Amino acid sequence: MSAPALTTTALHGITPRGPLSDAVIRRLTGGDVDVLGSRTESALAASADVVRDDDIQLALFVLYASSYGSLPDLDPTLEFDAALIATRGLLEQAFEQALRATVPMPGLPEPTVDAVGRALFALAEADTGPSLSRYVAKKATVEQMREFFMQRSIYTLREADPHSWAIPRLSGRAKAALVEIQSDEYGAGRPDRVHATIFARAMRGAGLDDTYGGYVDDVPAITLASLNSMSMFGLNRRLVGAIVGHLAAFEMTSSIPNRLYADGLRRLGFAEDVTDYFDEHVEADAVHEQIAARDLAGGLAEDHPELLPDIMFGASACLTVDGWAAGHMLDSWTRGESSLRSRADR
Repeated sequence: MSAPALTTTALHGITPRGPLSDAVIRRLTGGDVDVLGSRTESALAASADVVRDDDIQLALFVLYASSYGSLPDLDPTLEFDAALIATRGLLEQAFEQALRATVPMPGLPEPTVDAVGRALFALAEADTGPSLSRYVAKKATVEQMREFFMQRSIYTLREADPHSWAIPRLSGRAKAALVEIQSDEYGAGRPDRVHATIFARAMRGAGLDDTYGGYVDDVPAITLASLNSMSMFGLNRRLVGAIVGHLAAFEMTSSIPNRLYADGLRRLGFAEDVTDYFDEHVEADAVHEQIAARDLAGGLAEDHPELLPDIMFGASACLTVDGWAAGHMLDSWTRGESSLRSRADR
């Protein structure tokens, strides 16, 4: 019997990138499940690079979207469907193995607040990844900035959500530190200052659609992998150390780049409704980096030394994977090309 044709209309225009993502989309929108297991095995066997595999990363993105509730077309009664959970487990195993094999593992400090804080700041300072923010500040065009917003929308329209999975899994000072950070991310009681909402306003100001998932078809696998790594760390309780380390590195490398992004947007003539998101993060993340490195990551390591290796792995994974995603954009633009997927690939 021939395989069913690929889905083309589900999920607000998000289309499959291969047989596996087709099967996942079909199942999560109420379709058949018979081919899911075989397609999972085939996709993993055929993949030369799980991290940059379009079919695998889109399948993971859609599976995680089911838990976030970020794509309304997905059937909520299938969030814990046994076949889908089995597929997710196999994909996560391969994805985690790929990251652990390629992400540089830093040396482990002593499991104390001060030592972990110093080690994380040293790790961030030693990061030699591509400086997309400096390019944006001085060279990016208006069209490249619109691409930047499209690429960033995959995470930033859901900003903070992946890290919030850790809240019920922590206790004591680490939990208090994470809640303090996340409260700011969610507007500190002001709906109009929720960071995802401010970013949506920036997208509209740049002439773009702020519907979540509206640009999934346009972004490459490595952009999906950046969000998927956060989701995998956050949704798996055994990886709570990794999501804490990820957030620490994320906050510690945010303030200066956001100032440069804002500078670039002003250089190009964008108004305050577009620059507001980036200006907000210059001050907020300068405070968050201290809380995240010391009170959150350092406090967790001091209370649970067995989690220290994953804390450092998560921090390095943040810097590495986000560096790959930024490098893709920067390399494309310096070649005079678009960073988005070509229509031939869709």
